[in-house]
Amino acid sequence: MALERDLLAAHAAGDLGALVTLYQRAAAEATAPERAAFYLTHAHVFAMETDHPDAPALRMRLVAQGRESALPPPRPPFR
Repeated sequence: MALERDLLAAHAAGDLGALVTLYQRAAAEATAPERAAFYLTHAHVFAMETDHPDAPALRMRLVAQGRESALPPPRPPFR
């Protein structure tokens, strides 16, 4: 499968930006919800590591699927 080959090559090269894109593609092509969530989680982790612009959207997709918790509202600083 070309996607698996591309994922392995991106891992070997340390190309985190490509991994975000490839794991998103793998999630879109997954036939089972568990597999899609697995791939989305990987995409999200690599997106956070690289400050990728898709990181917030990936997190919201995981929240919508019940795979991640919504962040609590920010607290005011202690003074």
